[in-house]
Parts: sequence; structure tokens; C-alpha cells
Amino acid sequence: MTTTFKAAELALPGITSLQPYQAGKPIEELERELGIKNIVKLASNENPLGVSPAVQVALTTAVKGLARYPDANGFYLKDALATKFSVDASQITLGNGSNDVLELLARTFVQPEHEVIFSQHAFVVYPLVTKAIGATPVQVPAKDYGHDLDAMAAAVTSKTRMIFIANPNNPTGTFLTKQQLQAFLDKIPTHVLVVLDEAYYEYVPEHERAPSMQWLDRYPNLVVSRTFSKAYGLAGLRAGFAVSHPDVADLMNRIRQPFNMNQLALTAALAALLDEKFLADSIAVNSRGMRQLIDFCDAQGLNYIPSHGNFLTIEVGPQAGKYYQQLLEAGVIVRPVAGYELPNHLRVSIGLADENDAFCAAMERILSS
Repeated sequence: MTTTFKAAELALPGITSLQPYQAGKPIEELERELGIKNIVKLASNENPLGVSPAVQVALTTAVKGLARYPDANGFYLKDALATKFSVDASQITLGNGSNDVLELLARTFVQPEHEVIFSQHAFVVYPLVTKAIGATPVQVPAKDYGHDLDAMAAAVTSKTRMIFIANPNNPTGTFLTKQQLQAFLDKIPTHVLVVLDEAYYEYVPEHERAPSMQWLDRYPNLVVSRTFSKAYGLAGLRAGFAVSHPDVADLMNRIRQPFNMNQLALTAALAALLDEKFLADSIAVNSRGMRQLIDFCDAQGLNYIPSHGNFLTIEVGPQAGKYYQQLLEAGVIVRPVAGYELPNHLRVSIGLADENDAFCAAMERILSS
């Protein structure tokens, strides 16, 4: 093999500076590394209840048809989403998880001469897709670990093409009220697309949720992104969607990969969407688990960032990296967030009661030692 070949010289500008997305450590990986069993994973904000019984039944039937290609347009899922959210099916773009939708948006509308605005401590995919395209990332300093909307609005220039806002935010769990969001949208010119990433929307108390889908008629430059990976329990199947102005959706669908949602994902997402009891149970479990972790933090004198998601980001001090490793050795996987400029914090997903107890017990032993 020749030694003169240099792949980096062939890559698009910006690609070589990227670091691969680091997912939460899988249970199987920790088992291989340390040879331990009965591991508790609280690292990736997954639904601890698992998969809805209705989804399991639907998937059993769907398996029989896997020799056929899925419906490339996702008619039945789009129809159900349109009915649930009172939008038109022409406004919906389906994705292989909401990450796929976020990348589709950037690939459709952002060019190298453009700027993309996002907040400090916000989802790592925002700068990732921006840099991959060769556009200029504009990170606005956070305010109380969350989005400073006034500063983000002030950062808009003639080169700005897109703004990413996560609400609730990952990994901090901070939340913007409907009044704050609407006041922000009123300031943004229509040449700038505002992407409202609502991956954790279902965990927000109903009376606090922004009526984001209803705003689409008023703000044609607004795009709302949602996922089935969190409250709906389908992280392993990758199912997400965006709702936008029909013209925006039309352009995104022109470059969307054919069959970017496979048949199992389409089937599971539809069944999950209709299983309102499972969703309600998931929200209730999350509420109780959040209380467990907050009570633990209060008892241990640990600061935390108040969260509207299904996780709690806890300040444990400069030993955060060491504590993360010690938790792994205790069979508990959480998420270090130094890559989000939070080196003194650990993000802990809400699990079942016994899983939360396992984290609390392990963390208490570590702190006391």
C-alpha cells in the first residue's frame, strides 16, 4: 500500500477538525472492559421502561414484511403526526432520528459562507453539522447554563442562516418559556431559520409547553424537531421528524435519503405515538426519578442544574472525571460532560427507582471515601 496517500487532503474543509460524536458507553463495552455484570446505564437519556407493549406487538407483525422496502414517504406515520399536532402532512419531514433531521436542515440551507448560531453547553451536533459543511459556527455564551436569547438575537448578521435552540437543553436541562421563545422569534428576520429542537418536549409539564406547532403559520422560518428516542422509548430504532413550512419540508425531502426510516422504525413510531398510556407512565416514572436524584443531591450538598428533561446534570467538582471512572467500576454508567465545557459536572439519566438508588449508593460511597 502506498504511503503517499493522504485522505485528509481529499476531505472537505472543516472535516479534519471534527471529533467523532461520543455516545454514552454501552453496557456491553463496560462488561468487556471490567468483566462485571448487573450494570446500570444512566448515560444516554433513554426510557427506563423500555419499549411500549403496543410497539412490541406491532413489531412482531412487521418483521414478516422485511423483505419489502418500506414506504419511502412514511404515509401512515405522517398522517398520524399530522392528526396529533394539527398540521398538514406536507409540513413533515421524517428522519433517522432527530439528528438526521438536524443534518438535513443544515445540508439543505447552509452554505460555507453562512453562519450558524447556537448556545454554549448546547447539543454537540449543532457545531458538528456546521463545521462539516464548512460554515462558520457562532457559539453564544450561556446564561445560567442555558440559552441567552437576547445575546443570540444580537449575534444575527446578514450571514446568519440558521439558529439552533434546544428546549429543554441537552445536557443542562435548562428551559425557555413560551413567552421568551415567542419574543425571540419576533426579533429574527425571515432569512434566518430557527430550529427549535424539542427532543425532550414530552417531559415538560403540559402547562409549561410552548405551542410551537401552532406558531408555524406565524413564523415561516421556524422548524420544530422532535424524536421518538426519549419518552417514546425507541432510541434503538432511530425515528425522528421535523415540522415546518411546507416549502421548507419540500426542499428537505428532496435531499432526504430514500427509506431513511426503515420499516421497523416506521411501524414502531406509529404504534408508540398512539400508545398514550405508555407515554403517561414514562412521564410519571421520570417525575418520581427526578425527585429521587434531587433529594439525593440535597442530602449530599451537591449543586445541580434544574432540569426539564429526563436527566439531571450534577456539579461534583474538579474530580468529575475520577468519579466517572469510579462509578464505572461500581457498575454505574453516567455521562461526563467536559466536552460541553462542564468539566465539574456529570449528567445522570433518570432510571427506574432501583437504578437511581444504585447511582445514589455508589456516588455516596465515592464521596464519603
